Amino acid sequence: MPSEAEIEADYGVARTTARRVAQELREEGLVYTIQGEGTFVGEPDAPRMRRKVALYQQIAGELAGRIRAGEFRPNRAIPSEKKLMQEYGVAKVTARQAVAHLRELGYVFTVSHRGTYVTQPE
Repeated sequence: MPSEAEIEADYGVARTTARRVAQELREEGLVYTIQGEGTFVGEPDAPRMRRKVALYQQIAGELAGRIRAGEFRPNRAIPSEKKLMQEYGVAKVTARQAVAHLRELGYVFTVSHRGTYVTQPE
């Protein structure tokens, strides 16, 4: 099923409306959600192709590549969670997980209420 961000963009609705759509479909038993992977049609135990790498890890990997390539410079901000949500068509939790993964890998650091910045290379 499309992500909340894709529903928001495709139908021109607010994020809360997109969330309600997914919630209603879950309540009706038509879809199920796996955090960090997405919402899928069918029963939770139905066979499905699993991602080899979680979506947040894919996003973090792409951002790390952009940092290594110099697109994002040391001590400069990376895109905000909101911009990452729009760029990758993912929910806020997935964007947050991607940034947290970059932090764990040492590519970025976060300043509370200011943003997330590229770490100086050692």
